[in-house]
Amino acid sequence: MRRGALPLPKKTAQHIKSGLKFAAAAAICGSVVAMMYGYGIHAARFRIPSSDNIEISGVHNASRAQVLEIAGADIGRNIFFVPLDERRKQLERIPWVESASVMRLMPNRIAVEVAERTPVAKVQIGSKVNLIDSSGVVLGPPASRQAKFSFPVIRGIAESEPLSSRAAVMKIYSRLLRELDADPGAPYGRQISEVDLADPEDVKITVSDAGGTLMIHLGNSDFLQRYKLYAEHVGEWRRQYGSLQSVDLRYEGQVVVNPDGPAGSDERKTVTRKPSRPQRAQRNPTKKKR
Repeated sequence: MRRGALPLPKKTAQHIKSGLKFAAAAAICGSVVAMMYGYGIHAARFRIPSSDNIEISGVHNASRAQVLEIAGADIGRNIFFVPLDERRKQLERIPWVESASVMRLMPNRIAVEVAERTPVAKVQIGSKVNLIDSSGVVLGPPASRQAKFSFPVIRGIAESEPLSSRAAVMKIYSRLLRELDADPGAPYGRQISEVDLADPEDVKITVSDAGGTLMIHLGNSDFLQRYKLYAEHVGEWRRQYGSLQSVDLRYEGQVVVNPDGPAGSDERKTVTRKPSRPQRAQRNPTKKKR
């Protein structure tokens, strides 16, 4: 009598059958995925045929041509091989672009959405005047000729200055305008034509009125209070001193008229103000700056 192989336990046989079925199913799925992948990377319907297949939104002041130049680098490329993150980073290097997103739209379209920076002033750097945002990013001229911006011109920012330093300077500018425009009935910020921020401890603004143009030294605090002092007394100072090119309001109890003129000149005068509380006028204003 021949001895045959021992029969497998029933549970073991069932496990083997299940495993074989799973392996077969996995092989079929793998084949389908491979076929789909091959079709996806080679099929013409997934290639971006032209710039008409690139949707751009949010572009107003940035150069649309510059945005399209970056996104258009993928024309003729399979949509699955478009480097979305790399394109986003390239778009955000455009000065006007604060943030961007790039998305695939099946089967062969790309959507680009841009959020632009908001200019808050003009800035003179060297011989050029450009727009600048609150973070200190110099934006350049807007692409749209219809865009009109009426801002003061900031001076005192150097071309070699790092962005972090520009951002700190722009915080002073923002605080200046915020304080001067705090009273809705008297938005003094609109009267400013230039802001000199070369010395953060002495913010200087240029204003114009019926009597002419002059510079005001405001220091680094109490901008609104000091500007109101100028607005209330400028007519009186002009009547009293005639020629008025600048006033320095940084000193307690005193106003220096034409401080930018030569020391000891006839035009340079120190006016003692009547303080709101008893206070001795300072003879040497350079010792009592605020």
